Amino acid sequence: MKYTKLPNTEIEVSKICLGTMTFGNQNSEADAHNQLDLALSEGVNFIDTAEMYAVPPSAATQGKTEEYIGSWFAKSKKRNEVVLATKIAGPNRGMGWIRDDLSFSKTNLTEALNKSLQRLQTDYIDLYQLHWPERNVNIFGQRGYKHDVSEQWKDNFEEVLAVLNGFVKQGKVRHVGLSNETPYGTMKFLEASKKGLPRMQTVQNPYNLLNRTYEGGMAEISHRENIGLLAYSPLAFGTLSGKYITNPNSVGRVSLFPRYSRYSNNQATKAIKQYMEIANNYQLSLTHLALAFVNQQPFVTSNIIGATTIGQLQENIESINVELTSEIFEAIEAVHNKIPNPAP
Repeated sequence: MKYTKLPNTEIEVSKICLGTMTFGNQNSEADAHNQLDLALSEGVNFIDTAEMYAVPPSAATQGKTEEYIGSWFAKSKKRNEVVLATKIAGPNRGMGWIRDDLSFSKTNLTEALNKSLQRLQTDYIDLYQLHWPERNVNIFGQRGYKHDVSEQWKDNFEEVLAVLNGFVKQGKVRHVGLSNETPYGTMKFLEASKKGLPRMQTVQNPYNLLNRTYEGGMAEISHRENIGLLAYSPLAFGTLSGKYITNPNSVGRVSLFPRYSRYSNNQATKAIKQYMEIANNYQLSLTHLALAFVNQQPFVTSNIIGATTIGQLQENIESINVELTSEIFEAIEAVHNKIPNPAP
């Protein structure tokens, strides 16, 4: 395994992070524990979850993922070996079963954190993240920003950081981060932190061969402001494993949950086939090509991989040993130039 530092801290995290949103839906508690055992045995020390999980979100599965991780901590006694990240859900996503009000008020932030700590059976979170902004933004497959003139949200960056600062002082949270955030929101939080408030250390956004929109504005912020990307969906809902090309009847998130189709349009499929040719030409699996591409980006702090089987997880983790040459990167760029960001 390879390691890096959580930006602006002395916390060492594995370059591969175990994403857990399948725990509680596609994966049973026993499956979850097996994945956690394997990940740690392979040197992965970074685990990401969220109060919203499992995915797809539902009232029946909300919180299950954190519960499964918590029961593993209780059984394994390895909490001190893990850098643990979780997230508070935001508004505007129709998930009233979590809380009636999903704004980032002090009441909601406090309730969310305490419930996550209880489910995770831990006294502290290493990285506490805002899962998505309160305001209207273009995320989750929405390509362009459209301003909502009726929006009620008002600038509250300092207020949110002040509440998070209270958690840090209480010892319940070590560091804070963002998720599904834009250049505007990221810079507003960083500016607000200069007033003696916690600094957002990371941003967890999608990044993969089919969606490189992070490079448009956020990558410069990562470099110049030292805020690391925790890249999620590096395999684009599994489409970048190539399994839906070689076997259209493959079982996975895309086939089980048709709503997750943003990486399955015609242009995306065309690009996947061309990336598969590159992988074949260099005797690589498409999975390893796609994950190594993310692993080697200088603005990526950690690559959040997920799996439903132990075999998939093992292959994903082994991508850390794959080094793409400049020649391979040139071939990838040639495809990207022809079919840029086919899936937002």
